[in-house]
Amino acid sequence: MDQHILERGQHGLTASETRLDVGVTAMNCAACVRRVERAIAAVPGVEAVTVNLATERASITPGAGFDTARLIDALAAAGYPAATETIDLAITGMTCASCAGRVERALLAVPGACSAEVNLATERARVQVIAGAAGLNELAAAVRRAGYDAAPIETAGAQGGTAATTRDRTAWLDGVMAAFALAFAAPLLLPMLLMPFGVNLVLPGWDQLAIAAVVQFVFGARFYRGAWKALLSGMGNMDTLVALGTSAAFGLSLWELAEGRAGHFYFEASAAVIALVRIGKWLEGRARRQAGEAIRALERLWPDRARVRRDGAERDIPAAELRPGDWLVIRPGERIAADAIVREGIGSADESLLTGESLPVAKDVGSRIVGGSLNGEALLLAEVTATGAESQLARMVRLVADAQSAKPPVQRLVDRVSAVFVPLVVGIAVLTFLGWWLAGSGFELAAVNAVAVLVIACPCALGLATPAAIMVGTGIAARHGILIRDAAALEQAGAIRSVVFDKTGTLTAGRPELVALEPAPGETDQNVLCLAAALQAGSEHPLARAVLARAEGRDVAAARSVRALPGRGLEGEVKGRALRLGSARLMHETWVDLGPLAQAARTLESQGRTVSYLAEGDRLLGLLGFGDAPKSGAAEAVAALRARGLHVVLLTGDSQGAADTTARMLGIDDVRAGALPADKAELIATMRARGPVAMVGDGVNDAAALAAADLGLAMATGTDAAAAAAGITLMRGDPGLVPAALDIAARTFQRIRQGLFWAFAYNIVGIPLAAAGLLSPVVAGAAMAFSSVSVVGSALLLRRWRPETGL
Repeated sequence: MDQHILERGQHGLTASETRLDVGVTAMNCAACVRRVERAIAAVPGVEAVTVNLATERASITPGAGFDTARLIDALAAAGYPAATETIDLAITGMTCASCAGRVERALLAVPGACSAEVNLATERARVQVIAGAAGLNELAAAVRRAGYDAAPIETAGAQGGTAATTRDRTAWLDGVMAAFALAFAAPLLLPMLLMPFGVNLVLPGWDQLAIAAVVQFVFGARFYRGAWKALLSGMGNMDTLVALGTSAAFGLSLWELAEGRAGHFYFEASAAVIALVRIGKWLEGRARRQAGEAIRALERLWPDRARVRRDGAERDIPAAELRPGDWLVIRPGERIAADAIVREGIGSADESLLTGESLPVAKDVGSRIVGGSLNGEALLLAEVTATGAESQLARMVRLVADAQSAKPPVQRLVDRVSAVFVPLVVGIAVLTFLGWWLAGSGFELAAVNAVAVLVIACPCALGLATPAAIMVGTGIAARHGILIRDAAALEQAGAIRSVVFDKTGTLTAGRPELVALEPAPGETDQNVLCLAAALQAGSEHPLARAVLARAEGRDVAAARSVRALPGRGLEGEVKGRALRLGSARLMHETWVDLGPLAQAARTLESQGRTVSYLAEGDRLLGLLGFGDAPKSGAAEAVAALRARGLHVVLLTGDSQGAADTTARMLGIDDVRAGALPADKAELIATMRARGPVAMVGDGVNDAAALAAADLGLAMATGTDAAAAAAGITLMRGDPGLVPAALDIAARTFQRIRQGLFWAFAYNIVGIPLAAAGLLSPVVAGAAMAFSSVSVVGSALLLRRWRPETGL
């Protein structure tokens, strides 16, 4: 299993490609056309370019040295990005790291391809191409020319029994072939194992030849096919090493038999190596399927059929035919076929496989339900809001798949080694043969030691460590409500020294209530409440919802020219009055005297309340106090982080008094209050100078800080902007997932490092031992098979991980 990426810039079109059409975005005038033409003409290798504003396309004549990557970068730098698209392919026939590299090079050779990522663990390729310049057919054809097969990846929800059946059939066939190979090799292998005990069951030479030939050319045919494909593309892979090594052992024995030379033959070596490697590949495939079980479990959540109500009648239809706006009838105990909003009924839904929440979640009219979750005890009628690829489950599957396909920085060294591994091993084998032969040890011993070098070297072990651990780690994390979106987050998690929390919605429930309303002298409660509600009508901010809930049923005027003031509040006009509503910072900036209500504000803040002020011009009208209790488990999460030796910081735009009170309740010593979004990002940057920082948030105001941190963790219960800026998304608004996420990410990266260490150590130690004549080909073949299985087995230990209190 390997995961391999080639970045843009490592390929180019040939001069024979006469035209390349590129979609160009953001052009709106003739001046834009001229700038685009100049930018493209400056790219090396461009012989001619014509830009059409009406079609928003550029027609390019490439020449020698033209590079698609440079074209993409030049357009982006000019401010007119090229229109690109991403195509995913399922790749079959790959056996090792070198195969992944060869598929990538084939994909990048397609005109218009910008970048390619190939993951041997998931057997998938992701290719970014210039829109319209290359499509699925061209990419699949390129893969087939390289000696592999490619097909489009089925979308979540359409993952039918076909793909699963094909996988099961292939796995069964691999197991049968491995068992038969071992059975045929046994008559050759057992006599060798029994000889030290004085038991001589060695078969006659011609009988050995007959058995070994079946193993070599029937059960070993897959290695010859793979080696031939590699040879045609000018590369080497694991099949090359196995085919060369076993053929040398078989050929040496055949030559000795034909010469009539008595003594020991090496038919058992070639047969045993083929049998052991086939068993190893079967075990590796079995482990790989187990590693990918988490994402398949998510895909299996989709029901095949759904019951809808149309034109007053209920009917069963394929779930794939559901459309937004359909009325979905969900019976007790049924899987929910699409994202929807409950319109009738009160019940609950089991969302454990989606969010990790073990208890059923209550649902009533207006509640959102997630496709793939399990309906409880009630009959529900719901309106479909999203289906197929747009549903939350499909997006979740894509995020996990993307993380499994991504490459952390540590993999780059492996990629460089894998690129030269096979030629290097073949060179060492040749030198081994020459060294032993020239030293006078004879042709036979020299050939046997060279064979041992070929069969012990395994490029698979190097490529297995990273993708296997990522598959298992991200999969098990997803099952517990932790979506690791970025593979680099795995590497960063173990190095984190400080964790910074936003307050509202992250450590507190995010459902504040209006608990105090103090009018300034000369104002009334009713007037202050209605003016504040008018300014916040239509807002989704938690504090706005609390005000609107209190003002429900009252006569609230319409506001005009309402404008948000990020991190401060908002302003607008109500009945011709220019009003501002927001923090004490906003009031100070606009010269509002808070003295008349200063004592009331201090009292509320000492109780942990959030205080907002309403003012007209520079005159204070009143204040509003909000209460928001800490989330259940927040204090325990902070304690768990501190137990790990991490420095915990509370960073909020709230007042110092309210922040200090919340911090005391949660056991946080370091409090930074009154911070604007820019202040949050600046503080994160300052803290990073003292060590890697993780930021946890849920709102738009946190997006900049999440992006600025070494590792961002966003609550999925918050805004899309926060989730987009984070490397890890927590599917529940549970602070306890923060230490759990850091733990599984760090453990996953630890497995990556362990796997890479043993893979490098295995080759560094094994190859010299084989070259020194200290390993027989049979032992070398067994070691080769074991190395791959052991690395995957080590990664599979992550499946036992469970989030624990007090991590």
